[in-house]
Amino acid sequence: MNATQSAASIDAADVARFEAIGEDWWDPHGPMRALHRINPLRIGWLRDLMTRHFSLPTDRPLPLAGITVLDIGCGAGLLSEPLSRLGAEVTGLDPSAGNIDVARRHAEATGARLTYREATLEALALEPRRFDVVLAMEVVEHVNDMPSFVATACSLVAPGGLFAASTLNRTLKSFALAIVGAEYVLGWLPRGTHRWEQFITPEEFGWALRAAGFKTARRSGMIYDPLRGDWRLSRDMSVNYMLAARR
Repeated sequence: MNATQSAASIDAADVARFEAIGEDWWDPHGPMRALHRINPLRIGWLRDLMTRHFSLPTDRPLPLAGITVLDIGCGAGLLSEPLSRLGAEVTGLDPSAGNIDVARRHAEATGARLTYREATLEALALEPRRFDVVLAMEVVEHVNDMPSFVATACSLVAPGGLFAASTLNRTLKSFALAIVGAEYVLGWLPRGTHRWEQFITPEEFGWALRAAGFKTARRSGMIYDPLRGDWRLSRDMSVNYMLAARR
């Protein structure tokens, strides 16, 4: 592991776990099938968030054209690629060389236009570029120092821009559903994907954002609807939730 990969936010065990998924990242029935199923909801929420915040017209073919997006912990690009197809200028960032290799090859095969970087968040923050939107979707529950990670991520937001994230709340319900249910009973995720003690309450996230000079602008829960067989937005943030913040 080189110097840029030994940054404080990196959890080496988690990086290795996700890198081991390899080509199966893009298999909708494989180990990342839970992300595949939740992805349409995340994309729609982010599209609506960005078009509203930046007052973008919604009736054009590429509604996010002109917006620069940094997708931290992009993995193999499950979120980065769709956002680029909506017109955003996307940079996918991941410390795993294996993930970035899979992401680049998939983008080449599908004709997606975006940039992938194998680097840590801390290394990128040393560069001068800033982004209209910085994303940390399903990432903060996998870092060692959440407040430091959030502060560094927020430092990469350009003036007038947004920081957005999705994560898991630390409740008894999330332990039962996101770990026991999703990993051990239903097998939606590989066992060991999450550690409950690393889940983050909305209040803790809010404290980290305020310390970084940001304030929460939007929050929404995400719940699985077994009758419809998919995910939907909800006021219930007891398990999964998304939030957006600005200076």
